[in-house]
Amino acid sequence: MMKKNLKRMAAAAMTAVLAASTLAACGSSTASTEKPAETKAAEETKAAEGTAAAAEAGSDDLKGQSITLLNSKGEIQTALEEVAKEFEGDTGIHLEVLACGTGEVPYTKVTSMYSSGTAPTMAILDTTDVVALASEYALDLSNESWLQYCDKLTTKVDGKVYSFPFCVEGRGIIYNKKAIEDKLGKEFNPESINSLDSFKACLEELRKAGMENPIVLSKEDWSLGAHDFGYVYDTQDGTTDGATKCMDALKSGTKVEDNERFKQFMDTMDVILEYNYNKEDPLGAIYDEDPMHLVEGDAAFWPNGNWAWPNLETAGASKDDAYGFIPFVLGNDSSDFANTSMQASPTKQLMVDAKQSTKEQQKAALAFIDWLVNTENGQKALVEKCALIPACSNNTVSPADPLSRDIVAKQSAGHTYASSFIAPSDHWAVVGATMQKYIAGQTDRAGAAKEINAYWTAQK
Repeated sequence: MMKKNLKRMAAAAMTAVLAASTLAACGSSTASTEKPAETKAAEETKAAEGTAAAAEAGSDDLKGQSITLLNSKGEIQTALEEVAKEFEGDTGIHLEVLACGTGEVPYTKVTSMYSSGTAPTMAILDTTDVVALASEYALDLSNESWLQYCDKLTTKVDGKVYSFPFCVEGRGIIYNKKAIEDKLGKEFNPESINSLDSFKACLEELRKAGMENPIVLSKEDWSLGAHDFGYVYDTQDGTTDGATKCMDALKSGTKVEDNERFKQFMDTMDVILEYNYNKEDPLGAIYDEDPMHLVEGDAAFWPNGNWAWPNLETAGASKDDAYGFIPFVLGNDSSDFANTSMQASPTKQLMVDAKQSTKEQQKAALAFIDWLVNTENGQKALVEKCALIPACSNNTVSPADPLSRDIVAKQSAGHTYASSFIAPSDHWAVVGATMQKYIAGQTDRAGAAKEINAYWTAQK
């Protein structure tokens, strides 16, 4: 017991730090990401050409240039600093990585830098920030050659591309395959969960086998209000445009309770609440401990994203363990894309400054992107050093952790949808607070809908 408590204390100390960076998402998946020989050969040829182009871009005309990168993804700050050194070694371009301070809002940080005349050459920002800043501050990247590898994952503003999709992250319901199989005594096939009824049946089977409450529900407002409730928007048709149309309708007075996805989402939440590991005190759940329940086999599922891997690893999970995702199931149509696919989209964008940087600095920034996309060192730096899932299809470096590997496998098999809803900056806090009341039994479905309707109509 003492050993387990010490483990919890150590893990809690680490996951407290990791949790702070997440806002800044009944057989294991064995799908191969290996591409056909002809496709692979063609991409290798293009990569070789890109390597030469990147080397040329960083040759005599740009050697000695100094550029800056504002990083809003705090958990990779150290890794990015190492990447910058490697980039300079390959190209002769000096790259300084600037960190957003603890508690700083990236949008506020970058706009204040513009106001003071010290704008970074590049900035890693959330999609919402890029959309807000693009037309005034960002360099048009619509004609860059790397678009051939990621065009479907780019964010367009007035039909133009103003940012490079820096990384892909995905969310669904994380499962621990071993925990399920140890309890049930049989193989678990995640593809068997393709409807709310099939998910509920699996949860009930686990309960009867002795795992009383098999799913862990985190109580954080950003988790409930953005990652969870976001499925209402993202699964309208699986596109960001579809999510935007849904939100526009809500702004215009359409009642959320009349939206089929809202009904399905709340039905799923009710099932999760019935089997919630934290059901005795939903708002007393401790995020630091949530991954421990999964790793220790006391629970089997956790609605979250691949950004939660460091939390699981700190709790004792290994990169060789069989963790993966099932969809956040909605309704009982087993052919519905929401029940056969998981959400995965670029969550961070790299924007190049068009206002305060010199032409040479802009060229150096473009050389950095080309280096990430087209060179072996750049591709490995993104995946292995930064532990990110690349948006570009020509990067075939395999991620180290099982959650990211599962997302890549699902992308390769066509089992992801790329919608990434863009809501007002206070959405997660306001809607998250409403959902906190709902999971605590402090309001019912009608009360939650009333508050959400009031939020959206106030956005006119």
